Amino acid sequence: MTLPESFIAELETVLGKEDTQKYLSLFEKNPYRGISINRLKTTPEKLLPLLPFSAEGSPFYRDGYYIPSDADGVGNNALHHAGAFYVQEPSASSAVSLLEIEPGEYVLDLCAAPGGKSSQIASMLNNTGLIWSNEVVRNRAGVLLSNFERMGISHGVVSSCRPEVLCQRLEGCFDKVLADAPCSGEGMFRKDNDAVTQWSREHVIACANRQISILQSAARCVREGGILVYSTCTFSPEENEETAEKFLELCPDFEPYDITELSGRKTRLSNAVRITPVEGGEGHFAVRFRRKGSSQRVGCVNCSKANNKEEEKLAGSFLEDIFRKRPDMVLGIRNGKIYLLPHDMPPVEGLGVIRAGVLAGEFVKKRIEPAHALFSSFRPDHFRRVLDLSLDDSRLDDYLRGLEIDCDGEPGYTCVSVEGISLGFGKCSGGRLKNKYPKGLRKV
Repeated sequence: MTLPESFIAELETVLGKEDTQKYLSLFEKNPYRGISINRLKTTPEKLLPLLPFSAEGSPFYRDGYYIPSDADGVGNNALHHAGAFYVQEPSASSAVSLLEIEPGEYVLDLCAAPGGKSSQIASMLNNTGLIWSNEVVRNRAGVLLSNFERMGISHGVVSSCRPEVLCQRLEGCFDKVLADAPCSGEGMFRKDNDAVTQWSREHVIACANRQISILQSAARCVREGGILVYSTCTFSPEENEETAEKFLELCPDFEPYDITELSGRKTRLSNAVRITPVEGGEGHFAVRFRRKGSSQRVGCVNCSKANNKEEEKLAGSFLEDIFRKRPDMVLGIRNGKIYLLPHDMPPVEGLGVIRAGVLAGEFVKKRIEPAHALFSSFRPDHFRRVLDLSLDDSRLDDYLRGLEIDCDGEPGYTCVSVEGISLGFGKCSGGRLKNKYPKGLRKV
């Protein structure tokens, strides 16, 4: 692979000549691969022994792990289907660590697709507070939603809205905000030749201009005393340090929030860190700010819904049949669809919201058809009927391919899990399970 000479020259100013040569020599080796474990579904202690490949702890995130470069079929693994882990390049997980998330907080992931960082945030929140994930490109937002549901995120919102519109409406609503901005992608060079061919100095400058605009929008959403993290997967000083410095000039109500413990390469900024292949990641930069002052977040309201009483009664009976104990969430019914919503949320109208909370089901004539997300978003012990399959059960592969399987349980809608981790559902009747695993998710 031939890298642009102007890129190498600038890299020497960032890394120095010796580490630039180390970086170039690493192109002879495979890129780093990794996963992040999802605590909404499992724990490292439970998951790691079940994986068919080795996993070594990453220094960038508490639940991040390196996996072998030749690990095969990772995305087709049943535990991946169940959302037990997210395939994520190790250094990409570093930015969320800087948010220092605590349960109960409200967090915005402003440029969220495909969803790796959002899944980390949700795992740390443990279905408390709220994760709002936004992606301006609509088809990428669809991928984000699919990953939201696979990872079992119930206390969340997925939207597709321009940052300046979203952030104007949600001013001061969040304790923590992540702006993982689109960039020139220099950190992708070892694993994506297209990233090399598409690179240019002009693109770097265009990205930097767009990034400062995104950062200014993101700043509006942060409450006083809250944290804003800006990150990229590039090495360029224009998109990294210079953008961070310009942001502080334009937004004087923010101050640097120093980084002391995260692994990586120090920069000239005390509140920033850079990770390159020399440090064990493909390439990431993250910088942290804190908004001056101290106040509570604003703009959240109780989202209790005035539902049609007949529909609400039917939905209530449906949920009572599905769950051992109904989740402590608000029942919302809109356009024939049933949702379970967090109790307090920012306003969602006019913000391109694709999904809020959990889609539980849909009215079809005089009955309710459950949604896949309902069974993926709660642990098996929440449900009345569960069919738990081991990894070596032949029915597991059949289920993932959309086939009917044997089921000895009582009749009714049944959660299907793998090794105690929610996977999907089916309808048990006469010793057989009618498969309800979504067609778009099935193994081929």
